[in-house]
Amino acid sequence: MVFDTSGRRKHVVRVVYAILALLMGASLFLVVGPFSIGNILGGGGTTSASKVLDEQAERTERKLLKQPTNEALLLSLTRTRITAGNALTEVNPETGATQLTAEGRQELSQGVEAWARYLKQAEEPNPSTALLVSRAYFGLAESGASLEEAVTNIEKAAAAQRIAAETQPTVNSLTTLAIYEYYAGDFAAGDKATKEAKAKAPAKSEAKEISKQMAEYRQRGKEFQKQKVEAAKQEGSRRKEALENPLGGLSGSTGGSLGE
Repeated sequence: MVFDTSGRRKHVVRVVYAILALLMGASLFLVVGPFSIGNILGGGGTTSASKVLDEQAERTERKLLKQPTNEALLLSLTRTRITAGNALTEVNPETGATQLTAEGRQELSQGVEAWARYLKQAEEPNPSTALLVSRAYFGLAESGASLEEAVTNIEKAAAAQRIAAETQPTVNSLTTLAIYEYYAGDFAAGDKATKEAKAKAPAKSEAKEISKQMAEYRQRGKEFQKQKVEAAKQEGSRRKEALENPLGGLSGSTGGSLGE
């Protein structure tokens, strides 16, 4: 992502980076957390594997032109696009973290679009695919360039995870749901998922660990909500400044004279 960091805009950028840091913190837990939540990803692979999957997705899309409401085809397209997207990653040279490429984001976006079409047809959505979709939405939120995009994708991640957790209520699915609900701002739903996860823990020590970890993510969810409010305020100030000085652009400077 490239940001204009001059003038008031730099304050918005700081808030956005703070939000992204919170998302990355949650992502780290989802990948390496003590409850093996990373098993839901279904990703990995190589660029060549992604190419094969992309070709498979294109064949499925051609079939959908004749059968646009075919649930099996829509489900297959969802899985193929998301798996292809998960294979398209790169290492950030500055942080050393693995991140989606632009092509990977595009594949995930096409995957969740296929899922949205599938949901319109399915009476009982497939729970295993819902897990894949929820992580795809969170990946899109984590790698997005705007607050609005991140918030929308987190809410959709929670909705997809809810489908999976209701059908397959395990410690993994419920703790993941709790995290998404906290970041989406629904703390009551997050607390409910945490309580259900604790009830399924095989030992009291594990239930205690769940309480500890989820308490941390509940707090991060609170911080995320605060950052959202701060970002909205900063963005509002920037827009007001732009209205007051329409020649100012994003940074609030006039740039150059009309004669240039």
